[in-house]
Amino acid sequence: MRRMGTVYRWLLIIAMAVSFGVWVGPMPLTAQDQPRPRPKVLFEKAVELPSTHVKVLARLGTFPAGFKTPVHTHKGPGPRYVLQGKVQIVEGGETHTYSEGEVFWESGIPMTAENVGEGEAKLLIIEMLPVE
Repeated sequence: MRRMGTVYRWLLIIAMAVSFGVWVGPMPLTAQDQPRPRPKVLFEKAVELPSTHVKVLARLGTFPAGFKTPVHTHKGPGPRYVLQGKVQIVEGGETHTYSEGEVFWESGIPMTAENVGEGEAKLLIIEMLPVE
């Protein structure tokens, strides 16, 4: 009889532990137990900078639907990351269209950018500027 009580007690402890795990959820992994994130390369370009000292400027560009910039230049080249929408870039006589998640290089020569998507377009604009 006494042995039967011990078995029931252990079954009750196991059932409570399982139900507690289900109720609370799985315990988080420690840093060393987690898989290492593998960064995805979005863009790679070898560039020659005019100086060893540059100022990096990151801006958020927001273009309403149908917006098109006039022909313009930037003081410095750099990558542009499309956060949202679709843009058409005309630079150096070439036309390219980029969508959300894509990266392109803007060289700093005269160009235009047009939002050719249905809604608002957002770009992360990174420029490498000469230090003044």
